[in-house]
Amino acid sequence: MVKVIRARKYGFCSGVRTAILKAKKFASQNKEGAILGQIVHNEWVVEEMERLGLKTVETLSEVRKPYIIFSAHGVPPSFYKEAEREKLQVVDATCKFVLDIHKESMKALSEGKHLVFIGDPNHREVIGYTHDLKKEQFHIIQNVEQAKKVRWEKYPAITIFYQTTLNADEYEDVVSFIMSKNRNTKKTDTICYATKENQNAAKELAQNPDVEIIFVIGGKKSANTRHLYEICNALKKSYLIQGKEDIKKEWLVGIKGVGLTAGASTPDKIVDDVEEYIKRITSE
Repeated sequence: MVKVIRARKYGFCSGVRTAILKAKKFASQNKEGAILGQIVHNEWVVEEMERLGLKTVETLSEVRKPYIIFSAHGVPPSFYKEAEREKLQVVDATCKFVLDIHKESMKALSEGKHLVFIGDPNHREVIGYTHDLKKEQFHIIQNVEQAKKVRWEKYPAITIFYQTTLNADEYEDVVSFIMSKNRNTKKTDTICYATKENQNAAKELAQNPDVEIIFVIGGKKSANTRHLYEICNALKKSYLIQGKEDIKKEWLVGIKGVGLTAGASTPDKIVDDVEEYIKRITSE
């Protein structure tokens, strides 16, 4: 049997936990509603929501029930008005850190600053920040190459925001480049504290000499899980899995130490199941 070592910190963050609890409480009240976008980026949780009667929809126009639940990733401010027009009652499960960025970005905009969001333009969180803005008010940047295509010096002032689930260290070169072109640039600390803790713990796990391979557990669409995988895989052979079903026995041949970590949307039960499965198949 191999030795299984879990990261010091992994799994659910407070925003995810709160969103799921809100959805479950709503379902327990026998009210009818749907969730706009995955409540969190984890397929197991989405399936659980559907078993509770809460279907995931992609647009408000799809909703045929009286309530709509806004996911932990947040929505553009205009969606609240759209829900009102559709005569939908909103259950808001937006993460408090995401709400803070909405407030801070609007404050910066009112002060005449140009907004820069470092993140994935297709991620629901980033779409929430930028959907209602005019194109000339913001940029979404993912790398230095993109940053080099912008004349940053033409803006009176710039404020930089990070998508909450990123590994900020990987984007310091982007921020440094923008700052080198415009001295009146401020960056905000918008990485979720739980994301930071999970990332630091993942790095520690990968540096553990007793760990030979690492399983990073999380949803296919989870940005923070993907970043955990990137951190681990840079230091130790790693596999990104959704659950025990994704594990191939040959990965464990000759392995004595396995590390486990999980994204902020991954239920503890899935991590427990993975550990139990690893121990069982390596003891056969």
